[in-house]
Formats: sequence, structure tokens, C-alpha cells
Amino acid sequence: MSFCDLAVSGVADLQPYVPGKPIEELQRQYGVHDVIKLASNENPLGPSKAALAAVAKSSKEMTRYPDGNGYTLKMALAEKLRLSPQQITLGNGSNDVLELLARTFAGHGDEVIYSEHAFAVYPLAVKAIGATGIATPAKDYGHDLKAMLKAISPRTKLIFIANPNNPTGTWIESAEVQAFLDKVPEKVLVVLDEAYVEYLEQTESSVNWLQSFDNLIITRTFSKAYGLAGLRVGYALSHPEIADLLNRIRQPFNVNSLAQAAAVAALGDESYLQQSREVNQTGMLQLTGEFDKMGLKYIPSKGNFITVNVHTNAAEVYDELLYEGVIVRPIAGYGLPQHLRVSIGLEQENQRFLEALSRVLGRG
Repeated sequence: MSFCDLAVSGVADLQPYVPGKPIEELQRQYGVHDVIKLASNENPLGPSKAALAAVAKSSKEMTRYPDGNGYTLKMALAEKLRLSPQQITLGNGSNDVLELLARTFAGHGDEVIYSEHAFAVYPLAVKAIGATGIATPAKDYGHDLKAMLKAISPRTKLIFIANPNNPTGTWIESAEVQAFLDKVPEKVLVVLDEAYVEYLEQTESSVNWLQSFDNLIITRTFSKAYGLAGLRVGYALSHPEIADLLNRIRQPFNVNSLAQAAAVAALGDESYLQQSREVNQTGMLQLTGEFDKMGLKYIPSKGNFITVNVHTNAAEVYDELLYEGVIVRPIAGYGLPQHLRVSIGLEQENQRFLEALSRVLGRG
């Protein structure tokens, strides 16, 4: 007997999500001690002082269960985004919310649409519940909304759209997204995954669209621009009835008390957020400028990462960079075997990566 025979339909065929290699693992396996990690799109600034102070204060109550409703964080988000707290669902990172959405609204026989080269969690969440994933062909490494519209069938329950997209960094203009929403049947839910939205200088917020489209759900996270990846806190914005359904299957205490306190503090720290944007913009120019000099093509990105074509087997380049003490992300699993995704780091981290890449590719 194989225990795979006991697993529910779809699970046995899945491959586990592979995160960026931790620094400690590289040190342990390769004996390399001076390591930089540019693999997981983390904020290179570290958490803000306000968030650290909030965690220190909250840690005195670690013997208590967290607020299962996340009242203070919901109220802070509602005030900032001008929404009702009843429109907010908290998650253990936005990944948690994405999985909640799949479990709540799709099942065996249902279809969920997402794009080629899109976030790996979408097919994982969909296949784990026995639903059918429909991957539409990419357009210029990003979403082809016309193709996604054509893929809608009577069995379609959800559409996942990452904007900006991970791992390619592509961006769909607001007018195009709104035109798409106008054409999607109201019984099909559209999930707009905005994990990197804080890095954009927006003139219009997608949050305003919730007033016009009851079938729209927006997911966001504190892991990227707010620098709280290690605490795992994300959220969804939606119609109150959708939030109510999500909360019926959401695990109690899924966002811990330290994460809630840090998120509230980070949300009010505009100077930290602006510094995060500035470091990202400067680092992006630093990397793309050197890629141009090295003759490497890359995908223009609106996130805090850049995907570069190394014009050879990227997995081998990735392995050689590990010996240089540099961790990036190979993305053959996304259908891009010659590309590496590189997170934007501090100036000195970016420079070290560029020098290591030049040596590995023989372009130094």
C-alpha cells in the first residue's frame, strides 16, 4: 500500500512549493559564511523601528491567545483604506487568504483560471481541493486578459490575477483591469493579488473598484514593502458577504499577536514605506543598468525584484552563485528555464550579486 492512495484527489500529484534557500541552509551545506539572500523578495531594510517596538511591547503578553478577530488591525486597515472592517479578512500571509478563497468557492468539477508564469500558489491551492486549474498563455510574460475572458466557462468559479505579477514583475494598467472586470460574469470571482502594490506610485487605487464590482477580491500582504515577511500577515478586501464566508473556514488565531501589533505599527509608518520605495527604485536602476552593459535581457518589473535572462541554463548559474555566497531564485518551474529572479537588495548587496554574476557568466 502507498499512503498516496489514501490522499484526497489532486494532492498526490502536487509538488511542494519550494521557497528561496535560507541563508542558514547555504552556510550549513556549502560552508559559505558571508552570504547575501536576494531570492524571496524580502525588504532589505529590515523591519521598521516602529514595528520592532510594537513587537517588543506585545511580546509581554505571549502567554495569551491573540485577538482571533484582529479588531485593532482591521480597524487600522479600514481607516486607511476607507472601508468597513466587515470587508476585511486577515490571513497568515496573503498565501493563507488565497488558499481560503480556493477552499471556499471551488471544488471538484469547478475551474479556476490563472495565467502562465503566475504565482505558484494558485495551482497548488486549486489542485489540492480537486478543482481544475486553467492556465492561459502569457502575453509578454504577463497576463493576457482577453485570453482569460475566453477561458471562462459555466464551470469557472475564480480567476487569479497577480498585479504586479510574480515572478515576472509585469503590470496591467488600471483601465485594462477595469475593462476586464466589466466583462466578467458577476458569478465569477476575480482575485486581484496585489502583494507588491505598495511599490507603485498609483494615481488610482483598486480599492475604489470594490464599490462597483461585488465579485472583486483584493489580496495584499505586509511581507514585502512593510518588511514583515517573518511574521506572516496578509489580508483580503471584499464584499462583506465574501468576507463572512471566508471567516467561516478561517482557522482561529491564524494571525498571531506579534504579527498583528507589528502590522498596525508598520501601517502607520509612512516614512519607512517611502524609504522602501526609494531603495527599491535605486536598486532597480542599479541592476538593470549593469544588465544592459552585460548584454542580458530582463523583464521590466514593477515589483521589488527583476527577472533576468542569463541566456543559458539558469539552474547551473544559480548553483555557481551559491558558491559565491549569493542566493537568487531559478524559475524553471514557472516555465522560464533561462531566467533568474533577483530581489532588489541594498546597494552593496546588489553590487556583490552583479560582480558574482559577471564572474559566473565569464563577462567580468
